[in-house]
Amino acid sequence: MTMGEESNLYGALTMPIVISPVLDKLEQKDMAATQTLRSAFTKLEKHHPGSMYDFVRAILEKAEVHNNIDMCETLLRLEGNREIDEFHISRPEEPFRDLNARSTALKKILSRIPEEIFVRKEFLETIKEIANAIRQLLDAVSAVSAVIHGQSNKQRLDHQKREFVKYSKKFSNTLKAYFKDSKKKDVFTSANHLINQTNLIMDTVKSCL
Repeated sequence: MTMGEESNLYGALTMPIVISPVLDKLEQKDMAATQTLRSAFTKLEKHHPGSMYDFVRAILEKAEVHNNIDMCETLLRLEGNREIDEFHISRPEEPFRDLNARSTALKKILSRIPEEIFVRKEFLETIKEIANAIRQLLDAVSAVSAVIHGQSNKQRLDHQKREFVKYSKKFSNTLKAYFKDSKKKDVFTSANHLINQTNLIMDTVKSCL
C-alpha cells in the first residue's frame, strides 16, 4: 500500500473512530462550536481524503510519540470499542435493523484480530467467525436491496456490495499469506480495508433512503 493509499484508508477510519468521540465529548461543553468544527472536519476529509489522518499524525509527531504508535493496529483495535452513529440506519424495518446488527458484529470481530492473531487455535476460530459474519452481512445487504426504491439506488448498492466482496477475497488471500510469512501488518491493513468497505455499504444504504 502506497503512502497515498494508506493516508486515504486511515483518513476514512480516523474521522469516525478517533475524531468523532473527541467531538462528542466537546459537544457537552459547547454544542454550537463543536458542530461547526465537526462540519469543517467532515468537509475537509471529503474534499481532501486523508486529511484527518495527517492531522492526528502531526499531533503525534509534535508529542514525539508517533514512533511508539502503530496507527494501523490502533485503528483496528479502536473499531470494536464503540457504536458509530454515523453508520447507523434509523429505519425500523427488520432488513435495516438486521443490517445494522450484522455490520457492527463484523467490525467487532475484526477488531479482535490484534489480540488473537498470535494464538493460532484462537485465531483460526476467529477467522471462521469472520467468514460467517461476512456471509451474514452480504445476506443482509441483499435483503435491504430488495426493499429500497429506485433502480439506480439498487445499482449503487449492488456496486458497493461487489466492492465489499472484492476486499473480502483480498482479506482471505492475506490470511493465507500470513500463515506462510507471518506479516501481521498486512492482515491488520486488510482488516481495516474490510471495515472501511462495511462503512461504505452503510453510507450507500443511508444515501438511498
